[in-house]
Amino acid sequence: MRGQVAADAPMQQLSAQDASFLFFEGPRTPMHIGAVMIYDPSTVRGGRQRFTDILAFIEERLHLARTFRQKLVRVPLDLDYPWWIEDRDFDLEYHVRHIRLPEPGDWRQLCIQVARLHARPLDVSKPLWEFTVIEGLDAVPGLPPGSYAVVSKVHHAAVDGVSGVDLVQALHGLEPYPDQVPAPARAWYGETPPTPGELLFRAQVKALSEPLRFAEALLRAGARPAPRKVEGNDDTAPVTQTVPRTRFGRSVSPHRVMEARRFPIPAIRSVRRKVAGATLNDVILTICGGALRRYLAAKNELPDSSLVAMVPISVRGGAHDLGNRVAAMNVAMGSELDNPLERLARVHASARRSKALVDAVGARQLTEFARFVPAAMSAAAARLYTDFARDNPAALPFNCVVTNVPGPQVPLYSAGARLVSHYGLGPVYDGMGLMLPVFSYCGEVNIAVSACREIMPDPEFFAECLDASWFDLSRAAGVA
Repeated sequence: MRGQVAADAPMQQLSAQDASFLFFEGPRTPMHIGAVMIYDPSTVRGGRQRFTDILAFIEERLHLARTFRQKLVRVPLDLDYPWWIEDRDFDLEYHVRHIRLPEPGDWRQLCIQVARLHARPLDVSKPLWEFTVIEGLDAVPGLPPGSYAVVSKVHHAAVDGVSGVDLVQALHGLEPYPDQVPAPARAWYGETPPTPGELLFRAQVKALSEPLRFAEALLRAGARPAPRKVEGNDDTAPVTQTVPRTRFGRSVSPHRVMEARRFPIPAIRSVRRKVAGATLNDVILTICGGALRRYLAAKNELPDSSLVAMVPISVRGGAHDLGNRVAAMNVAMGSELDNPLERLARVHASARRSKALVDAVGARQLTEFARFVPAAMSAAAARLYTDFARDNPAALPFNCVVTNVPGPQVPLYSAGARLVSHYGLGPVYDGMGLMLPVFSYCGEVNIAVSACREIMPDPEFFAECLDASWFDLSRAAGVA
């Protein structure tokens, strides 16, 4: 920020998991996550939102999340993982932009503009985030006059889905104008980047101390209770089944598409009660599985066996630091089944077994052990994987990614405006050309679509498939 100068907080290093998203990034595969947040300005003083007011609002809250003003410095030859430092050249107006939709300003034009923004990589020489304020949503159904959107982009090296919610909450409150913003614990100022020699020295010190830390981690892991036997039928375990090939397993282009639909949480809860033990997440996966069934069947591409979704799960502890603390489970989506309730039962059985396998392996311990992998080896592995995925895109053990991030169930406000809806955005890459980010907010589940444009040239049709899948499921459950 202009005129501000220094925090005495020590530099923080990326974890192995955080750094992997940096190493995996390529010209066609930017590794940021994001959101489309739509606001109703009727609660703003004067009834009209100004861009300068949004800038001032964000500026007052920069100290609430470290990601806002930190940039990366990489160690020469990637001999160690990168470090976060406070960016002494931070410029808020670079990170917060302002555009307007062309007439008439409808939902389709918003989705196209969001997809264009999402396709562009972030500048890794600056703090790894951008917000774009989009005005002119005059023809989007259900929105009051003057509504606007904010499209966020934050690099996956900085946050995962859960810690991304913390970042969003830093800019939102329960009232249009809260009484006061928490004061910063200390004055902020930018840091002078460390020299290559200093970075190499830190890497050497870390290399000498890692064997002891690794031994301590092994002792902690050994103190864990022995895992219980994993129960369940073999035919419900996606990890042992052949994953069918689909159009989503191709290499991706640099172009993206975006769409989204909203579904009521009370009705979803009613549906889940039709299958004993089923969860909200099981119903969401069932909706997605039914949509994929319809979409691929319309193109005469529906496989005989079930599609498999990779579902990230948080292994975050009590501390709410930013960064990535996730594991993953593979879940059969029941796309081979025509009956929606049978599909829900299939998804529930598969998810239960996959979750038990993750628990038995000890996902949190695996993420802890990952930090002992040397950075140079991790970077080389990322390059090898990228080359392999490009040449063998159908080799991944899943067909798509479905993320489910629980959001607040009460109205939120930012810069005086009420948050109306929130849709997620996620990365796609070779072999995984479709991501379905799910975010719940204020009584609704929002299922969004992030996909390669060459793989899914008709996102509007897929959104219709989501609607149809939910209609079939709710009708079968007697909820419609």
